[in-house]
Amino acid sequence: MSEDGPSRAVTLSEVQQLVRRKDELEAQIRACYQLLEDQKGVGMDGPLVDAEGFPRADIDLYQVRTARHSIACLQNDHKALMKQVEEALHQLHAREKEKHARDEEEARAEAMSQSLPPAFAKVNAVTPESPASTSVDDEIVEFGSVNVHNFKSLQNIATVVQHSEGRPLSVTVIRNGKKVHLGLTPKRWAGKGLLGCNIIPLQR
Repeated sequence: MSEDGPSRAVTLSEVQQLVRRKDELEAQIRACYQLLEDQKGVGMDGPLVDAEGFPRADIDLYQVRTARHSIACLQNDHKALMKQVEEALHQLHAREKEKHARDEEEARAEAMSQSLPPAFAKVNAVTPESPASTSVDDEIVEFGSVNVHNFKSLQNIATVVQHSEGRPLSVTVIRNGKKVHLGLTPKRWAGKGLLGCNIIPLQR
């Protein structure tokens, strides 16, 4: 079986060749019509005999018949070629659309990964039923007023927790590659500390 079967992907240069061939056929068809026009405007349907049934002497019958035959053949070829061009363009556009969708998806994923803010600490343990509504492995981006720019040590976080006892504290973490906003309320509970989670600085 030939490799040029219908399953083979058409290339842009092949489409361009088809379009060039189409242009050539159209030029040949125009030339034939011009020839018929030059023969007293006889066209495709003008009579080739005079009123008495004799071959017309004012036109070149051979040229007219040849031109008419050529036009009929060329138009058939043109019709078949147009079908090929249409199918090829459809295939190219479908491929381009797929590629565009893929590229957009990749660009979106890349933008997502690039737009994640830098984290400065990480939750490495959470006590069940503690005030901490966070997850182990959450990376902390903002903890109240503390962020990557002003974080010096875990004492910064401890200070914010003590000052926020009984009040909701806005915390932003990166969880499973996504930015998540949490509301933690530091408070006294059965365990130690006000949150019940262990935080460690991230080594950058």
